[in-house]
Amino acid sequence: MATITAADVNKLRTITGAGMMDCKKALVESDGDFDLAIENLRKKGQKVAANRSDRESTEGAAIAVVNDAKTAGVVITLNCETDFVGMNESFVKMATEMANLALNFNSKEEFLAADFNGISVAEKLIEQTGVIGEKLEIRTFEKLEGAFIGSYIHSGNKIATIVALSANIEGADEVGRNVSMQAAAMAPIALNEEGVDSEIIAKEIEIAKDLLRQEGKPEAMLENIAKGKLARFFKDNTLVNQDYIKDSKMSVGAYVQSLDKNLVVTGFKRAALG
Repeated sequence: MATITAADVNKLRTITGAGMMDCKKALVESDGDFDLAIENLRKKGQKVAANRSDRESTEGAAIAVVNDAKTAGVVITLNCETDFVGMNESFVKMATEMANLALNFNSKEEFLAADFNGISVAEKLIEQTGVIGEKLEIRTFEKLEGAFIGSYIHSGNKIATIVALSANIEGADEVGRNVSMQAAAMAPIALNEEGVDSEIIAKEIEIAKDLLRQEGKPEAMLENIAKGKLARFFKDNTLVNQDYIKDSKMSVGAYVQSLDKNLVVTGFKRAALG
């Protein structure tokens, strides 16, 4: 039987983040074999994860990161069950490290299979489920590329956004951040009219017609009036057509072009908890 020292326990705790007693028990069970002890702790995580698979993980941290060239960005949410865990400094740090890793991949599947300090991201989530005792998952993974990428994380890491601009010019940093803030605050459903799903458009037109019928409008007039209401829907719900939150006298598109007449928003991604 190997002698398990306090230094051994502390070393395993540093490697895995597990509790002192859990680390000591794992080392005793593995007869001092660190690799086997880590495997045993991960197996504990797998068991906990299975037991909590039906739990709601609506808290956590939404993170946005952009590469050094500012040509690519990602938003992810690392979800957990309680706000207490989601606001923990080490949890947010892990979420940020994972987001930086996510920059290297184009899909959630590739990201989850990627190496994260010796194990895959998916395995790390299982391991930390065992350590923390809450269901953890990557709920959102969105990547965006463009000539310039701006980002914004709302206070408390509840919402994260990235925005693509058509050119990297002087002043793009401020505009990119402001438009990202707009996307966080106003939750647009699409970049512009062309990006709105046809089913949503059809539904909005039908809702408008039903309301007009209730108001007693003639059937022959419904289509044209409904299209007018649809224009208002686009203004309220598409990013470039929304009133700019810092100056409601102009649209977001007009604000962007106030920096340069040729500058446009080419895309955005938004991740929110809940």
